[in-house]
Amino acid sequence: MTDQDSAPHKVLGRVKWFDPAKGFGFIVADETGGDILLHANVLRNFGQSSVADNARIAVLVQKTARGAQAIEVIEIHAPEGEDYSHIEDLGESDAAAIAALPLEPARVKWFDKVKGFGFANVYSREEDIFVHVEVLRRSGFADLQPGEAVCLRVIDGKRGRMAAQVASWESALRDKP
Repeated sequence: MTDQDSAPHKVLGRVKWFDPAKGFGFIVADETGGDILLHANVLRNFGQSSVADNARIAVLVQKTARGAQAIEVIEIHAPEGEDYSHIEDLGESDAAAIAALPLEPARVKWFDKVKGFGFANVYSREEDIFVHVEVLRRSGFADLQPGEAVCLRVIDGKRGRMAAQVASWESALRDKP
């Protein structure tokens, strides 16, 4: 292997699978179709503890003796074209209306993937914010961990405040003008 072969380079692809409990997963590269290891630490450096299957992802990759490994996540986009059921509490909110909402810093109180929901607390507010698993998936996440720092776009639903979008903590810094 030459130094040129092992030089980091940008790769676009999709998440094949990622298991937060195991601490790793794989990306399928668009150009080569080859697998790229995605370690939990690399994902955490981007500000997320999980990523949804089939999410679009851009990473810096380095070839090693064990194969291709992601060394930095550049961006993640939620899976496209998936058939999500309508979430009644979101009402008629469309993507543009949700994107116009401010990002609010929050900490995950708890999230149960099996139950399909959890709660987070926005800083300087006392009420809990409901987080639905479908909103999480649409946002490109697979799971949330208690205490994890995230940013939420929040709406007033029929049963109280709820997340309309979840973003990584670092996205608030990246999205500033």
